[in-house]
Amino acid sequence: MTDARPGRLHEAQPVAARRHFLLSAGASAAALAFMTAIGLPFATRRAFAFSPPAGGGLDAFTALTKQLTGRTTLDATLGSRLYSALSKADRAFAANVAALNTWLKTHAGVPSDQVVAALQSQDPVLAKAVVNIVRGWYLGLVGQMPTVQVVAYEHALMFDPVNDILTIPSYCRDVPFYWAQKPAAV
Repeated sequence: MTDARPGRLHEAQPVAARRHFLLSAGASAAALAFMTAIGLPFATRRAFAFSPPAGGGLDAFTALTKQLTGRTTLDATLGSRLYSALSKADRAFAANVAALNTWLKTHAGVPSDQVVAALQSQDPVLAKAVVNIVRGWYLGLVGQMPTVQVVAYEHALMFDPVNDILTIPSYCRDVPFYWAQKPAAV
């Protein structure tokens, strides 16, 4: 679509792409800031004391994500899909997992909610890997616009804190038009 007015010939597609990118970047930044502020990605504020498997395979990734999220159990199927997607998005991902596990072992005094800040000055590539891992688990997204891959939706960890009260957006609680029925008399 073009604007045919004199002096205003431009393509609408780059404008839409830029708008989409800015909205996505803003939403990702806001979600990460919100999760960090309420302590979701780094649920525990304890120091790391763990012994991950050697290398950067799925087992090492699982051990790493348990430490980063502060969870003792994670969905193995989702973990496998997330590891596969992150590995495809970044060829050095397995090496980064191994490096992160080594870094966490040698920096045992760093609280789990401070890992990204500590890594940012020392190794920005590893800091970005941590952000991508946490983003994948909590938001269910891998990659950046325009090639974002949705790995999880209903099993994304962002819904866990409110799953006993709220329904995941776009999922219905009951039969169609259940809200139109009169409540039962008590």
